[in-house]
Amino acid sequence: MGGLVKSLDPRTIKESFALIEPRAEEAAAYFYGRLFAENPRLRTFFPPAMDVQRDRLFHALREIVWSLDSPDTLSAFLSRLGRDHRKFGVAPEHYDAMGTALLATLRRFAGDAWTAAMESAWRAAYTTAAELMTAAAEEAAAELPPWWTGEVIGHELREPDLAVLTVRTDQRLPYRAGQYTTIQTSRWPWTWRAYSIANAPRADGLLKFHVRALPAGWVSGALVRHTKIGDTLLLGHAAGSMSLDADSERDILCVAGGTGLAPLKALVEEALRGDRRPGVHLLFGARSPAGLYDLAELRALETRYPWLRVVPVVSADQAFDGMHGVVSDVLDRFPDWSGHDVYVAGPAPMVERTVTNLQELGVPATQIHHDPPGR
Repeated sequence: MGGLVKSLDPRTIKESFALIEPRAEEAAAYFYGRLFAENPRLRTFFPPAMDVQRDRLFHALREIVWSLDSPDTLSAFLSRLGRDHRKFGVAPEHYDAMGTALLATLRRFAGDAWTAAMESAWRAAYTTAAELMTAAAEEAAAELPPWWTGEVIGHELREPDLAVLTVRTDQRLPYRAGQYTTIQTSRWPWTWRAYSIANAPRADGLLKFHVRALPAGWVSGALVRHTKIGDTLLLGHAAGSMSLDADSERDILCVAGGTGLAPLKALVEEALRGDRRPGVHLLFGARSPAGLYDLAELRALETRYPWLRVVPVVSADQAFDGMHGVVSDVLDRFPDWSGHDVYVAGPAPMVERTVTNLQELGVPATQIHHDPPGR
């Protein structure tokens, strides 16, 4: 399959994609409109509201287009998509319909600039992508279910809009500390949202999730306000590349904003249980002390493992007895971080600012790890 990727025409695809990208929202709406008009049955595989789905379409296209020069990266991304799409009920025959709609969309929005060379390059690229995704899905089907069924066995409301859920799956869900999975609730069929797993893999297979109900967040609102012990959830395959470097001898810094704590707590647990004992700093930022929703459990970990230091940081409450400021901006109040492996999670602006500040403080980019936004 790597040979197929190498045979593609990245330059032509990138140039033609640049014609479409400024009208991404219109193009995505046209794509799905065309797809459903020609294949009405496919509409049942998608959520009622398509705004997030349209964003994800162009996020995936951008990832594919800009990975064309890196065949291994592209193959890994497409294989993950193929495995993940099993939970939507996507079958091999559906790829033809989606390819037809995609090419029609590209032709329409490129207009008079569309050429036969572009048509050929995109047709070859889509055929290759479909082959990689189908092969990955078939390989995964031999070993793993398309989704896991999970029973909610714990639901703690830590804030009015934030809950910590504990889930027991019917089969063990394989994952690495730092990864995320997607969740669907019975309240919103075919609507999947990504949530980080907030604990390292455990012998009992239990999974924890930190969920904040977002404005107009269908799944997050259902998980926080309408889910109770005994309810059933569906969980997709684990994904994400933010995991510990097993070969590194460096100490570890984790910088968390809000529920970005979830994957970092899993990484901290993984680091603490290993044979090596690196120094671990965890900076946990929130607007108010109430936002430090998991501080009691973190303090308990700190008591058990003296090589862990937890530093809560509050930005909007001067009465807080601790460090004040935005968590991304307090990094220069500590000794040199350049010898650390750094893991960052939280809202996209916070992650971006933290990464920038770390690099300005001399931390090499290769030592800074985070998952991309829009996962």
